Order: sequence, then structure tokens, then C-alpha cells
Amino acid sequence: MLSVLLPPSLVAIIAFIALITTPVIGFLALMPFALLKFLVPLRGWRLACGELAVAGASLWLILNRMIYRLLYPVAWEVELQGELDPGKSYLLICNHQSWIDILLLGDVFHRRTPFPRFFLKRELLWVPVIGLGCWALEMPFMRRHSKEALKANPALRDEDLQTTRKFCERYRDVPVTVVNFVEGTRFSEAKRIARGSPYRHLLRPKAAGTRIALDAMGEQFAGILNVTIAYRPTNHPLVWSFLAGEQNQLALHAEVLPVPQDLMAGDYDNDAEFRARFQNWLNALWQRKDARLERMINRRPAAAAKPRTT
Repeated sequence: MLSVLLPPSLVAIIAFIALITTPVIGFLALMPFALLKFLVPLRGWRLACGELAVAGASLWLILNRMIYRLLYPVAWEVELQGELDPGKSYLLICNHQSWIDILLLGDVFHRRTPFPRFFLKRELLWVPVIGLGCWALEMPFMRRHSKEALKANPALRDEDLQTTRKFCERYRDVPVTVVNFVEGTRFSEAKRIARGSPYRHLLRPKAAGTRIALDAMGEQFAGILNVTIAYRPTNHPLVWSFLAGEQNQLALHAEVLPVPQDLMAGDYDNDAEFRARFQNWLNALWQRKDARLERMINRRPAAAAKPRTT
């Protein structure tokens, strides 16, 4: 592994260059089929082209996997409770700390579940290559309105709801892993304090995406894949520590939970009793996740300090 032979800063540079190259390769592989899918409005044709586009996008995951194993002595602790079937759909919920989370989920669940689709901020649509690639794979882009804008125009609240419903309807007959970072943003200690989170390692969960996904696709999901990621404590920013090889012993726990049948349909906005039940269910999951994170973090060995050689 190169991280054993080279200084961390050089490993980080090599990894960064490699990991910004693989999306370009995946993009070039998927785009011909994505364009063909949009050009011919026949359902059978669109499904076939969609599968070929996903196969092209999967090249990105395969190349990333090769990079990790070439650069690092990967010894990730992955624990999976329950059975997964790549021919069935799942709702994946996960704590969120960095864009590195996406790389890990793609690596660990490749060929174990269908290709993942993420709920994305609309601003990412304009990121070169990545934005267009996610659009071609028909991932949902969500608008984030300020409290002031919502107060001035309450109808804006329905935009993300309609986007999510359209996305879920599109995948009613196609296996898909719907990924929802329930906190809505990346965790930081500053955000936790500012938002008054009752959890030690998590922000408060937001119910909207999970609620709509269960409402639109609950009967299609084979289960809810509850994922918890714990990184090794380091003195460096998380992205740098991953690229430099300090996260070779991170931990990922996943459990397949049954879909709560009593929460698949209900009037969340107008039924106070249903809303309370849904929030209690999600908060209970988050309490368990926070406790699990505490245990996982405490048993992660701290990354040994290495001299910065340039």
C-alpha cells in the first residue's frame, strides 16, 4: 500500500487527484445511455437504457474501490445485521459527517443493494460533471428556502414534497436504494450546539424526506437500511485524514429494519397524532444511533501522528 511507503501529504494529493478523476470516467460511461433514455419516450427502452446508465455509473464505484485498496491498508470494520438483496428496494438512512460518507456507502453496498440515489441540494446541479451525472441518473434535487422566504410564500414548502413524490413514483417498478441523510446537513459540533441538539454525535433528524419516501414507496421497500458511520479520532479535518490514510480503521454498522407499516400512510401535516407517532419513531432511531456512535467512537483507535513530509 502506497500509504505505507509515502508521506501522508503525498498520499492525500494522489488520492484526491484519483478520486476526482473517477467521476469523470463514470460520467463518460453513463451519459450515452442516459441521453438515449431521454430521446426515446418508450417505457421498455427507457428502462433498458436506465440500467445501462447505472452500469456505467457503477464503474465509478469499482474504480474507487481499486484506489482505496491500492493506496491504503483498508481494515474497515463493517458489521451488517440482516439480509440484503440487490434486486429489491431499500430506504437507507445514515448519519452525515462528510462527502466521504457517500464514497463509503457506495463501496460497502455496491452489489449488495441497487445503485444508490441521493437527495441532493439543488446547488449541486451546477457542479461540473457530478451535477449533470446525478441529473442523468434522475436523482432528486431539493431547494432549500430560508425561513423568511417560507414565511413570505408558504407555498414554497410544497416544492421539495412534490420533487420527492415524483422521484419515488419514478422508481416504483425499478429496484433502487433511496439514500436519505436525515439530519439534512453535515454534522459539526458548532451546528449541534447552535441547533440545541439533544444528541452527543448527531443533529436533530428531519422527518420530511423519510416521511414522503415511506408514503410513496413504503410498500416497495424490502426494509430500512439503518447505517451508522464512525471515523477514527484525528487531529486533522476528516477529508484530509481519509485521503491521507488515517481512516483505514473506521467502522460502519448497518441493520436492516422492517418498514413500519403503520407509518407508511398518514396526514403528517394535519394529523397531530400521526405526526407525533412518526416523530417518536424517528427520534427513537436517532437515540439508538447516538448511543451506538458513542460506543463505536470510543473503541476506534486514534490515528497515530505522522510527520508531515513534503
